[in-house]
Amino acid sequence: MLSISGLSKSFAGRTLFADASLQVNRGERIGLVGPNGAGKSTLFGMILRKEDPDAGSVALERSARLGHLPQESQPLESETVLELAVGLEGSGDHVVATPEHFRLEARAKQILQGLSFRPSDFERPASTLSGGWVMRARLAHLLVQEPDLLMLDEPTNHLDLESLLWLQQYLKNYPGAIVLISHDREFLNQLVGGIVEIRQAKLIRYRGNYNDYVEQREAQHEQLAAAYKNQQREIAHLMRFVERFRAKNTKASQAQSKLKQIERMDKIELPDNSAPEIDFTFPQPQRSGQRVITLRNVHHAYGANVVYSGMEFLAERGQRIVLVGPNGAGKSTLLKLLAAVLPLQNGERILGHNTRGGYYAQYRVEMLCAERTVLEEALDTPQRVTEQFVRTVLGCFLFSGDDVFKKVSVLSGGEKSRLALVKLLLDPPNLLLMDEPTTHLDMPSIAALIAALDQYEGTLIFISHDVHFIRSIANHAVHVKDGRLTHYPGGYDYYLEKTGGAGETPTLMASSADSERTNFRREQKRLEAEERQARSRQRKKQQDLTSRLEAEIHALEQRQITLTADLELPATYDNARRVVDINRELAQIHERLPVLTAQWEEASHKLLALQS
Repeated sequence: MLSISGLSKSFAGRTLFADASLQVNRGERIGLVGPNGAGKSTLFGMILRKEDPDAGSVALERSARLGHLPQESQPLESETVLELAVGLEGSGDHVVATPEHFRLEARAKQILQGLSFRPSDFERPASTLSGGWVMRARLAHLLVQEPDLLMLDEPTNHLDLESLLWLQQYLKNYPGAIVLISHDREFLNQLVGGIVEIRQAKLIRYRGNYNDYVEQREAQHEQLAAAYKNQQREIAHLMRFVERFRAKNTKASQAQSKLKQIERMDKIELPDNSAPEIDFTFPQPQRSGQRVITLRNVHHAYGANVVYSGMEFLAERGQRIVLVGPNGAGKSTLLKLLAAVLPLQNGERILGHNTRGGYYAQYRVEMLCAERTVLEEALDTPQRVTEQFVRTVLGCFLFSGDDVFKKVSVLSGGEKSRLALVKLLLDPPNLLLMDEPTTHLDMPSIAALIAALDQYEGTLIFISHDVHFIRSIANHAVHVKDGRLTHYPGGYDYYLEKTGGAGETPTLMASSADSERTNFRREQKRLEAEERQARSRQRKKQQDLTSRLEAEIHALEQRQITLTADLELPATYDNARRVVDINRELAQIHERLPVLTAQWEEASHKLLALQS
């Protein structure tokens, strides 16, 4: 349905694509991945004919209809939410009812409700909505139209967990093809049957979901790294022969032959693993008391809408609590009450002994100083940290190179949110409250955040729509619904097991097949570890033999040099017996050295094979 052939594209002197090709067939589900700036959105732009390639072609099947959800919202006119979902064919167009208008309207209402719109929102002017809700309405429009190829650029950015799970289930049954850019690992795992990675200006295709891609990518990386090491060992082995024997008349031709062998090799480049390794320790907060924060008899309402009446809440030291529940249930309100961002209308908020709280929300960036650079702002911390450490952390959160010298005032909203997140991690409170912290982060940055929070010794309460992030972090779940809080003292899967999803899509629960697969991999890793240990013992034995032979050859060669020098001394010939002994020993050395050299070559080849 979509054919990309010989595609090349450069931007600002940087090559994004060079002779790249891809085929997308009807009904396929493909995840498009690559590091930030690799060219994912540029590729979408060329498919949509908003950008021209430097070379190559992008061809869509003549009868195929294409639909696209961009990351950012387009300008609106006077259409209502329902009109936007049903009839808007593009930004700025007048809404025109189609012959199927009423059927589409019924479908639009169903989809809008799945995306957490209330029926009372349908006639609301879309221009009065926040950007995130406008994006939901535009997503609803795409789903109503059902294009043959659905192109989604970070569709989960503006969704809560309930809406995300609804969309995930809806897309599983979507009749058309889907090409998806997403930083949500679990979302990709649930939806796609293939991954296309942008790497080294090519489009490289992998079978399976995102986890399968990671396994295949790591296996390829390990194979390439092993091949590189093996080749370097072989080169080193050949060079040792050359250096040892190039000056000997009997071996000089062999030494030259081995030099030519090295020159003829197709050299393997050291593989580039672009995912950053998180091998540093983040600063830790001061220890709090056991009871960190308590809410007692809390009442809160927005006008006539009562969210909480007599609500009680307690968080204890070391808990990592995820707040889950339907949209509008009061999760964000609870987080803001805990952070004292919302004043209590009634009840008590009690901080425990030595508790210091910090609140992170996507757009809460008042802590930033507009006139400082990114680096200066990050370095403004009471913690003892070096500039190198701070720059490393900034790099994990997409501030690399000269980005650290940008003024805060010129940063986008997403960049400011990431910088605020870095500041919190560099000087963490012992009570950390976070609302959707993974928004604006790519997968390596989410991995860095998970690594930081995995080290975190304080108490964490958070809201997230990223299931992979939730599973990696939470050890306690609180379900919020109808003003009631229900605690589940376990991770997200424990919560799903106990509730059957509590109204959420239960497909995220680990199936027996997943469990069997995990057990198989665990057993496979155990057997591989035993094999590695056996190979290690063999390598050690062969290494010892090779080293012993090398030492013996070296000792004989040194002895040969000494004896030859003695024969060149006139005084040696004053003792005829001494001359006979020297010649006898030299003869033995001449006889022994070729034997040892042959043994050393054989042992070296065996060692090289074991190392491979």
